[in-house]
Amino acid sequence: MDTKLTLNMDRDIARKAKAYARSRGRSLSDLVEHYLRFLTREGEPVKTELSPRIKALMGSLRLPEDFDYKKELTEALHKKHMGK
Repeated sequence: MDTKLTLNMDRDIARKAKAYARSRGRSLSDLVEHYLRFLTREGEPVKTELSPRIKALMGSLRLPEDFDYKKELTEALHKKHMGK
């Protein structure tokens, strides 16, 4: 059974994504559904090789031992979307 899903995203990204889907003869909904199916599939996890540029950045930032990235991320997202 299909369900309706509303997504919010940057207008330019949505426009480009629709054009991408159209150029491949697919709907944007179809592309999103297949991508989410890929992300949530069960079985062997996908191992992604880091690019040399990303590997070069590893270890370049030192944070305090008590740094809570989840808290910082939550606050940054709240500030971005709620304007506070």
